[in-house]
Amino acid sequence: MERKLDRMIAHIQGRLIEKTPTQVVIDCGGVGYQIHISLHTYSQIEQTENLRLYTYLQIKDDAHTLFGFIDKIERELFKLLISVSGIGGNTARNILSSITTKELLQAIAAGDAKTIQSVKGIGVKTAQRVILDLQEKVIKLYNIEEVLPIINNTNVDEALSALEVLGFVRKTAEKTVDKIVKQNPDASVEFIIKQALKNL
Repeated sequence: MERKLDRMIAHIQGRLIEKTPTQVVIDCGGVGYQIHISLHTYSQIEQTENLRLYTYLQIKDDAHTLFGFIDKIERELFKLLISVSGIGGNTARNILSSITTKELLQAIAAGDAKTIQSVKGIGVKTAQRVILDLQEKVIKLYNIEEVLPIINNTNVDEALSALEVLGFVRKTAEKTVDKIVKQNPDASVEFIIKQALKNL
């Protein structure tokens, strides 16, 4: 039943009546729909006569809650997050409010639990469960080479520059360094270079 209702309300389009950081009211055909949103969606909404949000209807015994998203990727990430044991609609919305969709995809794909833990109320176990349950799905669903060309940090950049100086092709080095940093997120420049030299 929940999946059928979710498909019935794929999006809502109408006049924006009310807007706060956590919810909006959209008038659609004379009916005002109260829709819960993330800060990401809030920041993208302008006062408009014609607002469209992609929606997901979460059904529980005591409530039917409508969540809205500025784009389909955010909605799909929300649906993935609530499929993880221990993560409800509000927690998923908090995650999407604290981390951009791109950062969240990167964190899940790279096994970066620290980024997910940076969200208030998300502990070590929950962050690890998100990665365990969703990493494979995220890599399959999205073109991960676009989403995660390589973990972006200064240690990686310095290590790649050093490997180029040593004569290695950057594109080849990136793939090797990416694997090293996935397994060792806090790796130093020296550690990355030494491990790369063993594998290139």
